Amino acid sequence: MTTFLYSASMSLDGYIAGRDGDMSWLKPYLRPDPLIDELVPQVDVIVSGRRTYDGDDPNAGDPEHEGAFEGRWKGTQVVLTRRPLSGPPADVVVAGTLAEAVDAARTAAGPDGLVNVLGADVARQCLDEGVLDEVLVFIVPVLLGGGTRLLEGTRRPYALDRIREAMTPSAAALWFRVGS
Repeated sequence: MTTFLYSASMSLDGYIAGRDGDMSWLKPYLRPDPLIDELVPQVDVIVSGRRTYDGDDPNAGDPEHEGAFEGRWKGTQVVLTRRPLSGPPADVVVAGTLAEAVDAARTAAGPDGLVNVLGADVARQCLDEGVLDEVLVFIVPVLLGGGTRLLEGTRRPYALDRIREAMTPSAAALWFRVGS
């Protein structure tokens, strides 16, 4: 069964992006991480919203590290948006609804694939529609004081069952399965 995982780096005060989507705060904390090294080759497809797709990359302009997972991931990306992309690359699928995005991701990932959800709004939608299976948060030792929250505005509380935890010099990682 295809697994949908929301993964994000988050400040200790709960923000995945700074004010106006700024991601430069993350740059000092991007270091080798064994859990990310393990995760990246397992990700078959990325689903993101338009803000994340167009967003601020902390490695922008660095051809070796720009892109998802510091440029180490390559594959199909599904972008959930109602605004057309001008000339999207061949590996980008545009979906106008969450249902279309989920179907496209499942098709591209295959029956046992891993779909990595990026972006708070798309993750919230996936959670509320019962699509999101797991949440992986890298808690970074910084306080941002504002920006985009990890998840905000869900329809209800969701119980999480811890799968795994790990400590690295730059973050504490917590991996959960979404409960009922």
